[in-house]
Amino acid sequence: MNTQKNRFRKEPVRAATPFAEARDELFQQIMRCGVVGSAPEDQKDWFDNTMDYLAERYHELTPAEVGELRVLGERFAQPPKVRQAV
Repeated sequence: MNTQKNRFRKEPVRAATPFAEARDELFQQIMRCGVVGSAPEDQKDWFDNTMDYLAERYHELTPAEVGELRVLGERFAQPPKVRQAV
């Protein structure tokens, strides 16, 4: 008799939500397109166009979720903060 539990039981792979997929795609595009460090006007134009694209591509997203994606993307696109030496 086998009294041990099966430790190697595979969990089913969970499909990513449309929001998670859109977020990951947005972050990849930010890194690929060089948004970090660009002028604020250019970032605004880029985000306007990209959010329109993502809203069309991921039609399951609500307007609130698209807005949340933009906030996350704008935070992600900020340059890293520099610590001041004490």
